[in-house]
Amino acid sequence: MNTFTIITALITISALISYINNRFIKLPGTIGVIVVSLLLSLLILFTGKIFPDAYTFIKDLTSSIDFTQTLLDIMLGFLLFASALQFDFQKLREQRYPVLILSTIGVIGSTFIFGYLLYWATELLHIELPLLYCLLFGALISPTDPVAVMSVLKKSKVPSSLETIIGGESLLNDGTGILLFVILKELAVQEQAHVSFAHTMSLFSQEVFGGILLGVISGLVAYRTMKRVDDFQIIVMVSLSMVMVISVLGAMLHVSIPLAAVSAGLILGNTSLGTKQSEDMQKYFHNVWHLIDELLNTILFVMIGLQIVVMPFLKNYWLTGLFAIVFVLVARAMSIYIPSLLLKRSLKTTYKGITILVWAGLRGGISVALAMSLPESPYKEIILSGSYFVVLFSIIVQGLTLKRVVNRMIAQ
Repeated sequence: MNTFTIITALITISALISYINNRFIKLPGTIGVIVVSLLLSLLILFTGKIFPDAYTFIKDLTSSIDFTQTLLDIMLGFLLFASALQFDFQKLREQRYPVLILSTIGVIGSTFIFGYLLYWATELLHIELPLLYCLLFGALISPTDPVAVMSVLKKSKVPSSLETIIGGESLLNDGTGILLFVILKELAVQEQAHVSFAHTMSLFSQEVFGGILLGVISGLVAYRTMKRVDDFQIIVMVSLSMVMVISVLGAMLHVSIPLAAVSAGLILGNTSLGTKQSEDMQKYFHNVWHLIDELLNTILFVMIGLQIVVMPFLKNYWLTGLFAIVFVLVARAMSIYIPSLLLKRSLKTTYKGITILVWAGLRGGISVALAMSLPESPYKEIILSGSYFVVLFSIIVQGLTLKRVVNRMIAQ
């Protein structure tokens, strides 16, 4: 399929699925979209022999999309910039300690807890999955997905302080997660791998600090440009160009595109635009990016739902997938509880708060994209299918029940 046909098919399917959800199923936004997409994929799989043309079309469409590159190198920058644009920087500063601890120590702790639990389970089930690959699985599944988290938080009545912690963590933990993933992947693909501390620190500095620096510079340049004009069209075009430049330069310089997009979004989201500093212009600007966010979110969740058509091996690893769902929740709970126990004064987290933080830690397309980027090995399928199980459970079950969990915790 050519590029225009792929875009046309994706947008048309997304519009149809959104209509079906809004008209008949009536599930919350993106959750409804992924549920309908999943049902459509399963229907196509089961009726493949009856309607071979439909099955072939969806399979060709899904196979034609490089999910990893499309999400990580193109869509993610726009989605994270749009999310950060709506974020209150002052609230983030007030909750900086729990956000930083959860996005660093929390991700590292969760990676190792999940990895060792999964290794124990695979040994028990006589499934061959080396410890290094279990840890690699933990690195790609431990960071919460900002796209999934922010889309669900909009519909939930989470207390303001916890909402800031959950949203801030999801926006910032990609640096730690990607660093761990890259290091462990290097270890996995080399027969006699040796990753030194100096190499690790160099990689960390390049990814994290390089990404933040790129985002700050891009954001300030865009802000200076926007301050000198009152033409709304120019302001929107400058912001679109800035996000695209971040994605291109981030890939070229090997720095974190997510952190760059978040940094730029926080700068532009907490400043005034135009020479007259019009509140209406600021409002319209945010509305445009809110629309872009909703459209890309819908397309992304449709893409996730349709991926099952090219994942026929899911049925072979359902037991491992169920264990992964349980272990990712246990790992997240422990990675939050232990730091909160050791740093009571800084974190000020209660049992109710920990419960909400655990259940609101959603995983999404980023985990699937990272799993798909793994080099070919006997273990790639089990990690990819396990990631898919966790993501579907996270978005559908946790996403649909988050409001109920929050209400119960608040009522106690």
